[in-house]
Amino acid sequence: MTLRRLIIVFYLLLFLSLAAGSGAFFWQTRREYDRLLAIEAKAKIRLAEAEQKLREQERVLDRLRTDPAYVESVIRSRLGYAKPEEDIYRFGPSDPGYRPLP
Repeated sequence: MTLRRLIIVFYLLLFLSLAAGSGAFFWQTRREYDRLLAIEAKAKIRLAEAEQKLREQERVLDRLRTDPAYVESVIRSRLGYAKPEEDIYRFGPSDPGYRPLP
């Protein structure tokens, strides 16, 4: 009878150790899965932001190709160009001669 109990205890301990090992493996795998889900969610947000930026840039590019008035305004604002009869006055920190009041 003791040999039978010993065998039952042995199988029970074997089953419990396999269950604990499987549980630990499952827990570790679940943590990795949750981490990957979080990375995927962040990547989807970045993708949506990049797609939005791309749409805006495509809109600007289309306007640059088709709208001469827009091209002129961009050249004037970004490059500081003016027509021959115009004078440009700059006020503020972007002006090289700007000095704040003491």
